[in-house]
Order: sequence, then structure tokens, then C-alpha cells
Amino acid sequence: MRSSMRRTLATPLVAAAFVFSAASISADDRSKPIPNPAIDMDAHLRLSAEAARVRETRRVSEDEFLALARLPRTVILDARSRLKYDELHVKGAINLSFPDITAASLAAAIPDKSSPVLIYCNNNFRNAEGPFPTKAPPASLNLSTYVTLYIYGYRNVYELAPLLDPKTCALAFESTP
Repeated sequence: MRSSMRRTLATPLVAAAFVFSAASISADDRSKPIPNPAIDMDAHLRLSAEAARVRETRRVSEDEFLALARLPRTVILDARSRLKYDELHVKGAINLSFPDITAASLAAAIPDKSSPVLIYCNNNFRNAEGPFPTKAPPASLNLSTYVTLYIYGYRNVYELAPLLDPKTCALAFESTP
């Protein structure tokens, strides 16, 4: 009983000590960046700006999306979660969930960086909150996916532009059993 009482008392004391030590970090200490060579915000922002300029010329209508989908070597990429992809996706799309995108996973899914790649996301569809729950517009998955593909060297990427209703649009959909 005594040891559990010590643990119960010790937990708030440890938490208080942590809060006190974190609060006592000086402004000088917080202004020094903590180095991590595996994270490069400056390059991300620079490449995001480049990708944004290209993206504006690569946003396509539903008819253009359908025409591009018929071209040889075209890949329709769905970067939503596997759960949402399985629930409903554009027919013929492959799933590579955004958190799983790496150089290796992209090379396996889309080995030829010059292949046309078509992307879409939750924010392309309305009246289908189950499989396509709407994200905040600045958090749209199309934005992150486009920038990420660009950063990895994919330059032949096209984004479905309009907001469509899956029940009435020309795109075909399927579920994964």
C-alpha cells in the first residue's frame, strides 16, 4: 500500500517538475534550432511554391480526368486511408495512403516518374461523407499529395479540380470487398 501511495504522490511531482523545467527554458534556448538533417523546412517551402505554380496548370475537369485515365501508363492514385479507399474509390485507382508515401513505396507503385498520375481526394466529392469526409480547404489531401509527388520528382501529375457528387458524376466508383 505504501509503495502505491508513493507512486500516486510521485506522479504529480514528476509532472510538476517537468512543467517547471520546460517553463524555465530561456528565450535564447528556444531561438536556437534543434538540428535534424532528416527534416528540411526551407526546401519543403521552396519546392511547395514551385509545385503550386505547376499545379495551377494541371488541375483538370472531370472530362479531362476521364480522357487522361484512358492513356497508356496512366496511374490513378488515391492517397486516402486504406479504410476510406476500400469503402469507395474511383474505379481503377491504386491506393498509397499518404502517411505511407516514401521514395520506395512510390517507386513500387509508380516506377516510371514520367507516367501520367491522376489524383483526387475527399474534397472532390460531396454528398458522400462516409468514404469522402470533407477536410478543411487548406488541409485538402490533393495539396499535400501534389506537393509530395512533385518533391519526389513526379512531374506529370494532374489533379481532379471540380467538386462532384459520386451519385451523378461520370466517374465510375468501386469498393474493395
